[in-house]
Amino acid sequence: MLARLLLAVALLFAPSSAGADWHEAASEHFIVYSDDSPARVQVFAERLERFDRALRLITGTPDRPRSPASRVTVYMVEDMDAIQKLAGTDSVAGFFQSRASGSTAFVPRRTSGPLEAQAILLHEYGHNFMFSSWPDVVFPPWFVEGFAEFVGTAIFRDNGDLVLGKNPDYRSWSIDKTNHMPAVQLVRLDQGKLDVYQRAALYARGWLLTHYLLMDKERSKQLADYIVAVNSGKSIEEATNALGNLSQLDGRLNGYYKRATLPAIILSPKEVPIGRVKLRKLSPGEAAVMPARILSSKGVTRESAPRVAALARRLAGPYPNDAAAQNELAEAEFDAENYAAAEAAADRALAADPQSIHALLYKGMAQAEIAKKAHLTDEKKWRSIRAWFIRANKLDTEYPEPLIQYYDSFAAAKQAAPKNAVDGLLYAYALAPYDLGLRLKTGRVLLAEGAVKPARVAFEPIAYGAHNGQLATEARAIIDALDSGGAPAALKVMEESAAKAQAERDAGKKDD
Repeated sequence: MLARLLLAVALLFAPSSAGADWHEAASEHFIVYSDDSPARVQVFAERLERFDRALRLITGTPDRPRSPASRVTVYMVEDMDAIQKLAGTDSVAGFFQSRASGSTAFVPRRTSGPLEAQAILLHEYGHNFMFSSWPDVVFPPWFVEGFAEFVGTAIFRDNGDLVLGKNPDYRSWSIDKTNHMPAVQLVRLDQGKLDVYQRAALYARGWLLTHYLLMDKERSKQLADYIVAVNSGKSIEEATNALGNLSQLDGRLNGYYKRATLPAIILSPKEVPIGRVKLRKLSPGEAAVMPARILSSKGVTRESAPRVAALARRLAGPYPNDAAAQNELAEAEFDAENYAAAEAAADRALAADPQSIHALLYKGMAQAEIAKKAHLTDEKKWRSIRAWFIRANKLDTEYPEPLIQYYDSFAAAKQAAPKNAVDGLLYAYALAPYDLGLRLKTGRVLLAEGAVKPARVAFEPIAYGAHNGQLATEARAIIDALDSGGAPAALKVMEESAAKAQAERDAGKKDD
């Protein structure tokens, strides 16, 4: 059954006679892949880049040098059916993954229903922008979602204007439902366990409160005072004083929403200029492996990885000298735990492109896994493995992934990480604070070094994130232990959690 499903998903991304050519549109912050017309792909990338510029303008956030590999990769697929098969659920119209190795988004070219794929992508990029720009700030869930909704409904007019602040029509049924999420509950850091109506109201009322506060100079100061108080260790009761009388806030919000016209931010192309968007047609090998690449980028399971590897093998086979095709094969074989095959594919990719950072990483990662399986601890062998990560880092010092792999290699070799590896991990965290797994890993390192306050800063955005699921539960447990027993107690919680996760992985391997 799963094999048939995987084949069906792969066929959805296979080149068709109507649009066999895949194109890449690359800008400063995004890379868009699609087999749509070149002009449409370029316009989409230009809109995304203008959106990023708009966020920087309205928040006063300067840009910074970034790794080309850290750009958000956007895969545009045919329709909602393709997205839902890729996601494994019929409840999404598009999705976004924030990772240090490279954030990715998956959106359809055509949608049906009130929630458009563009709104989902812009909403999720709003999250990515927030966590990248203010990594050490704890934002309450209503503002995290409210800000993303505020910018996610952006309108791109034909004259080039970009409009922010539009009403999210797909939330209209719950925007004025104060009984589902009254202000006194909305403004807390933790709203408790929410039912489906309360969760919808968190987004809807969060958007309304964000709009109400941001679009007025005096009220925006209230918002700033509230967030500063939250991050200064004050109680939530003290922090919410900045927002005024909460018993009256619901009425003020509903009155604001019922106004004939809500204010909006309108930005002309001159106000948010963008750089050049480079368009290119993918090579035959690069286009051929796109069905497998999309599946690998989305992420695989132990069950699906061998099938994706088989697909990548078939698609990349005719292109042994194409670096992109062999890079996808290396990744797919690695995910399927075929480490020798992954290394061989990485070698072919490096023969075609000696500067391929992806191939350098997978060469080193494959060798590390082979050494781990053989229980090798020889220092000379591990130095040769780490050399691949060092080479990748020298090619792009702002890309977090080589730094993470270098740090992880010491645990794999059962060696203590030296200072340069720890410093590298901390720099990776500074580059990619939106990666929750990296935040947890860094928090543990900070705890071990006795840096309790920075460690707490690393854990808090995970603990109070609206979408963080089990990671949020784990982070809250760490913070509770930190408050009650200090760093040793928090480290013990993390060790127990890691041991439990390892036992579950081992059990999974025995069941294979």
